[in-house]
Amino acid sequence: MNLTQISPSLRYCAPSIGLYFNTPSSLRRHRRLRLPTALPPTTSSVPKTTATIISFLPRFLNPNFVTGNCLLSRMERFWSGSGIGTNKEMVENLQNYGVVRSKKVSEVMESVDRAFFVPDGVPPYVDTPVPIGYNATISAPHMHATCLQLLEKHLQPGMRALDVGSGTGYLTACFALMVGPKGRAVGVEHIPELVASSIKNIEKSAAAPLLKEGSLSVHVGDGRQGWAECAPYDAIHVGAAAAEIPPALIDQLKPGGRMVIPVGNIFQDLKVVDKDTDGSINIRDETSVRYVPLTSREAQLGDN
Repeated sequence: MNLTQISPSLRYCAPSIGLYFNTPSSLRRHRRLRLPTALPPTTSSVPKTTATIISFLPRFLNPNFVTGNCLLSRMERFWSGSGIGTNKEMVENLQNYGVVRSKKVSEVMESVDRAFFVPDGVPPYVDTPVPIGYNATISAPHMHATCLQLLEKHLQPGMRALDVGSGTGYLTACFALMVGPKGRAVGVEHIPELVASSIKNIEKSAAAPLLKEGSLSVHVGDGRQGWAECAPYDAIHVGAAAAEIPPALIDQLKPGGRMVIPVGNIFQDLKVVDKDTDGSINIRDETSVRYVPLTSREAQLGDN
């Protein structure tokens, strides 16, 4: 898709690479990024009526850190370290850009080799989302790291974590290592073939003993309904974009717990949902993202 042909009504500029893309005027009010601009705006190349500049170098000074499943994923190879050859180098790259900031997250990501969780023949350590079949993807490493950082305090030993849309099982395995054998990590995925392959992936990873012991499990189910059997959860991660936050996931979030979930259609934000000890809910936007939709199995596969 040629992004410059979407609409003539509104143009955003990425001054570091001279890239433009357009969005309809009717959607302007929804495009409210909280990310700081890393480079000064170059207004000479932008229409005077549209002064908004979006830099694709926000926060971590790396262009592909804008999203998990990026509209510009094909261009990420310019910045994502395509020469990285090991899982450890991938994590070190994320540390260098400030995405991985804690010792625990770096240890877990180094322990769970991403190579076991991407399709054969795909470079596993490039910081880009990868199609895994069934109209699904595994998110880019920086997005996994971002979510692990946001959830770290809720992934302490003995806690419970739910991974909705668990896909290849990568993040579920990371959760399991963080909460440990006395905790519980649950993955829910509505594509049976992905559940079966994710279990095989986990069996090859550092999380294999936890799968065998039963503190880690992956189930076929509609993630929008959560997994009530092991609720409530200290941490909930949703790996696809919901039109709105599913009430069942709010209900299954433990008081004091946190959920991270992308919300939106064309424009999406990664929401951080905190449930206070009194049950009240606080929601804030973390960053703008682009994920596949959280939907039914039939709609995802195009069977409807």
